Amino acid sequence: MPSRTGPGLPLTDPYIQRRATLALFFGASVWGLYWVPLRELDRIGLEGGWAVALFNVCPLLILMPLVIWNRRTALTNLGPALFIGAATGIGLGLYSTSIVLAPVIRMTMEFYLTSVWSTIIGVIWLSEKLDLRRIVTVTMGLFGLFLLLTGGSDLPEMALGQGDVMAVASGMLWALGAAGMKRWPEAHVLTTSAFQFAFAVLTGVLLTLVLLSVPVPETAQMIAALPLSFAASNLLLLPSILAIFWACRVLFPGRAAILMMSEALVATISASLLLPEETMTGMQWSGGAIVLLACLFGR
Repeated sequence: MPSRTGPGLPLTDPYIQRRATLALFFGASVWGLYWVPLRELDRIGLEGGWAVALFNVCPLLILMPLVIWNRRTALTNLGPALFIGAATGIGLGLYSTSIVLAPVIRMTMEFYLTSVWSTIIGVIWLSEKLDLRRIVTVTMGLFGLFLLLTGGSDLPEMALGQGDVMAVASGMLWALGAAGMKRWPEAHVLTTSAFQFAFAVLTGVLLTLVLLSVPVPETAQMIAALPLSFAASNLLLLPSILAIFWACRVLFPGRAAILMMSEALVATISASLLLPEETMTGMQWSGGAIVLLACLFGR
């Protein structure tokens, strides 16, 4: 990786570090509100993964022309870009569908088991050393997951189901994609992002048709939902993704991991205020806290 972000601007420059810190904090915070437009799309008739598909297809309308315009560089290293994009895209599709179907806070906490799966993948695939810190990370994360899954209430909306499987699987796939980023840092960001959104759309459609058996929405519903999808995804989600990608290349991993926790914080606060019926039990809150601690400890 180059040691500079631009003419005369080394990566350790305090100005660049401050910009990257703010970019990552606010970018991750936007992801904490990702569930809001998805739930609204579901409410107006795009049930299940149809909301996910429409929401994630909109950024492709922006990214594909950029990939074509920069094809001399963007179309190099297609294999690594496809691998990373497929892993993170399927993970994004699973996570997005899970927060439409199941309690937002619990799905967010289960997704954050990414640190556990990253540790395991790093040891197996990237030949990283299995030390005490990594063993503690895995143990804490799995114990937190156990509390999240077994400490539920009697409310129907809090029952375990497909959403839990999707959220946990999404964290595994995201960790696999992150390992791919570490193994192939030369993969082009624009191409990887385009693949990611494309696979998220495909995942949402397949889950909805095959697993959830939800019919295709009517054309009028799709048209009515398009303005919200396009505005939210391209004005908020896409810029936040680009900001996160850039900032993570500048900041040290430990600081980046802490700043990324703003996503979980915003998701928890917003869902607690707007979705009081999805409040978790004390045991589940404890499990979620342990999962987040494992995420920080494992970095």
